[in-house]
Amino acid sequence: MTAAPIALTIGEPAGIGPELAAKAWTALHDEVPFFLIGDPAHLPGGTDWVEIAAPDEARAAGPALPVLRHDFAGPRTPGRPQATQAKFVVSAIERAVALASSGKAGGLCTLPIHKQALQEGAGFGFPGHTEFLSHLCDAEEVVMMLAGPALRVVPVTIHIPLHEVKRALTRELLETRIRITHAALRAQFGIADPRLAVAGLNPHAGEGGRMGREEIDVIAPVLERLRSEGMRITGPLSADTLFHAAARTGYDVAICMYHDQALIPIKTLDFDRGVNVTLGLPIVRTSPDHGTAFDIAGTGQANPTSTIEALRMAWRLASAQRPAV
Repeated sequence: MTAAPIALTIGEPAGIGPELAAKAWTALHDEVPFFLIGDPAHLPGGTDWVEIAAPDEARAAGPALPVLRHDFAGPRTPGRPQATQAKFVVSAIERAVALASSGKAGGLCTLPIHKQALQEGAGFGFPGHTEFLSHLCDAEEVVMMLAGPALRVVPVTIHIPLHEVKRALTRELLETRIRITHAALRAQFGIADPRLAVAGLNPHAGEGGRMGREEIDVIAPVLERLRSEGMRITGPLSADTLFHAAARTGYDVAICMYHDQALIPIKTLDFDRGVNVTLGLPIVRTSPDHGTAFDIAGTGQANPTSTIEALRMAWRLASAQRPAV
């Protein structure tokens, strides 16, 4: 049996989400079954859409974008988020998670939200999408993976200031991130014996302790223990030599110590096709690897490539993991 259709959440309607949804459907309607959860009044003028009452109706939508209607308060105002719409952004995500958790949706792909708007308008208390989804799914630990055609990366610490990384980086956290990543590569990505490369925290991986001891005291002991269990892990490695073409042939994922150490190389290699995948959830979740782009919202310039790739990946993972209900 094939998976149920993927739920696509509208995200912040003042951003490029509505335009991305319409463009992604034009590109994928014959390839990836999905439906939009959002207000159809926010879609670009001229969008061919059809209202559905349940996810399983998405397959019969034909050329029209299937929309599971989720009305917002007020019209779309491109580039200008409205505080009154924040609670609807949040409830659309909650609705998608419920559908995916029940198996009525094969998984979810989330269009970009604007954290400041959600904090100001809905008291949103989470650093980002990933943490909110972890809360909704009651997942103890989740991992944010960024995946593109040339590279997969996992940041061990995520949305925290750089000066807090040293304190946050513990043996327990590193081991948990690696174990979840290793399991997901096997179960979801079909890699029987994953190869993991682990970056150091400091320049030159600490240079034997002369530039910091985190590699010696925190990272190396974890890697030694996991290697003794049979995992194929290299590191800690100097991050400045980890991402060139020849180096990338030697591993399936790079485990990085902080946000920018992971995201700068993947966005440099292929900015448009990077996909955010949340590992460790009981459901499939992907998202495009970019933000709301308020500066171009409503102009028709939004590039749907990352959204298209995120929907494709969600469908592949859902098809491998879970049958339709």
